[in-house]
Amino acid sequence: MLKAKSLVLASSLMSILFFAGEAAAELKVGYVNTQRIFRDAPAAQKAGKKLEGEFAKRDQDLQKMAKQLQGLQENLEKNSVTMAETERRAKEKEFGELSREFQRRQREFREDLNLRQNEENAAVIEKANKAIKQIAEADKFDLILQDVVWVSPKLDITDRVIKALADTK
Repeated sequence: MLKAKSLVLASSLMSILFFAGEAAAELKVGYVNTQRIFRDAPAAQKAGKKLEGEFAKRDQDLQKMAKQLQGLQENLEKNSVTMAETERRAKEKEFGELSREFQRRQREFREDLNLRQNEENAAVIEKANKAIKQIAEADKFDLILQDVVWVSPKLDITDRVIKALADTK
């Protein structure tokens, strides 16, 4: 009796695997490399240039402030021995205040830049998802994957998505 149940179970399992194998053979799968979308798609490149323009002035201001801080530090290191005590303290206080201001502005700059990058990336992903859906419907894909560890190059449709994004400018 136990042998009969085992035999029925084994044959049932074999049939399930056989039909699953047939269904998988008919499954049309594609893959999209999101990092390449962010790097190569015209919409992503345009967003990058937009952000550069938006943040260029603040970046230049931070670079000037960093040079000013470096100059103050070098002056303090070089001349602190010959300075009067009150002058040295005043320069150290100025350096400390400027250093804190620089760190605050730098932190705000990074936060604002990250926020804007996330906004622009979200817009690019939204456009890419629309293009992916159009390609999937037009070519009758059953499944399109993003961000996997490894995929066969024959499944990669990233170039088609980038082209579709270029065409929709």
